Amino acid sequence: MATTADLRVGAVIRYQGDLCVVLESVHRTPGNLRAFYQVKMRVIKSGKLREERFRSGETIEFVRVETNDFQYLFRDGDVFTFMDTNTYDQIPVMAEVVGDAAKFLKEGTEVQIGRDDDGNVVTLAVPQHVPLRITHTEPGVRGDTATNALKPATVETGASIMVPLFINEGDLIRIDTTTGSYLDRVKE
Repeated sequence: MATTADLRVGAVIRYQGDLCVVLESVHRTPGNLRAFYQVKMRVIKSGKLREERFRSGETIEFVRVETNDFQYLFRDGDVFTFMDTNTYDQIPVMAEVVGDAAKFLKEGTEVQIGRDDDGNVVTLAVPQHVPLRITHTEPGVRGDTATNALKPATVETGASIMVPLFINEGDLIRIDTTTGSYLDRVKE
């Protein structure tokens, strides 16, 4: 067991039976009150944000997570299959663990998977920017670059995003996976 002084961004803790990733930890010392840690964390299973206060010196159960590089192979129903790039072992990962990252996964995408001591997958991180091809959108018209107007488009993974008017079907674009927004067009 460790204490609140060991809280760091990215640490995985077990809190009230749930595994949580620490997103932010601030030590506060109000004037005439006892010091405490204000912690913002994300519950891994549900993806919900949670804010808690811990007294200074309170014991917290940290979970050791080992991360490795994996490559996405294929999806079969609710099971995603990934391959360890070092040992070539394949592991199945349930759709609940993959979460919103599934919208940006195509075959061959490199991801980082974190597993606990029992071998269970607890975290999955996709690259921050991924190039994807547009499979469907309304055609662009000459001169559409003058405004910041956006239109809906579908990419090869099936995700729907908003793109500028000058983007056409077949264009390769770069997407920010944290926000799901268009960044720029990729030259081929």
